[in-house]
Amino acid sequence: MSLSGRVALVTGASQGIGRACAVRLAASGATVALASRNQSNLNELAGQVNASGGKAAAFPMDVADEEQIKNGCKAVIGQFGKIDILVNNAGITRDQLVMRMKRADWDAVLNTNLTSAYLCIQQAIGSMLKQRWGRIINVTSIFGQMGQAGQANYAASKAGLIGLTMAIAREVASRNITCNAVAPGFIETAMTSGFTEEFRQNAVKMIPLGRVGTPGDVASAVEFLSSDASSYITGHVLNVNGGMLMG
Repeated sequence: MSLSGRVALVTGASQGIGRACAVRLAASGATVALASRNQSNLNELAGQVNASGGKAAAFPMDVADEEQIKNGCKAVIGQFGKIDILVNNAGITRDQLVMRMKRADWDAVLNTNLTSAYLCIQQAIGSMLKQRWGRIINVTSIFGQMGQAGQANYAASKAGLIGLTMAIAREVASRNITCNAVAPGFIETAMTSGFTEEFRQNAVKMIPLGRVGTPGDVASAVEFLSSDASSYITGHVLNVNGGMLMG
């Protein structure tokens, strides 16, 4: 699944799933544009990728800010000439029961998790259309498929990503551009590190494979969907959840 000659933009690349995806895509030969709010982490990651023989550069970007997305994508295209692969991974949580959820927390999650994906696609799609090749991968969540108490905003944003994925897939298929989603289950990241041990044990009981997933498990799926090996797959949601949700 060589990605040699391809340019990939990964949002939320400074940690967790985004970092693992960036490292995996670089190892497969892609030039990787690393985007997130944390410039120091991005610089560190770019240094590691470049030192290991890959090619990466940092592009500080807050995906909740439309102008930063526009400027960041222009900078990527200006430096590397194109965007072949877009991984919309950036995401946040602001958990609360719906009766107590502040409108600001609803808006922040929807803007970061869903609206940013639409804006990034809008900025990257021109490059893909011009070369008649592209891969768009949206990182959704099992909770966008089955819901989760206390996460009305997060679940709505991730369910929205699935609808966005299917709509974009239909729009651009004739230009040899695919758009798919990856839906992680319980993955060991900074976002899940705050869960209590009781919650973790109960979660593992619901996973047929009997373990929590790793960022690398998700990165493997993203690598596949970024490659020519997945050229006849579009509008699909690839579950990476250890069997926690089937069907």
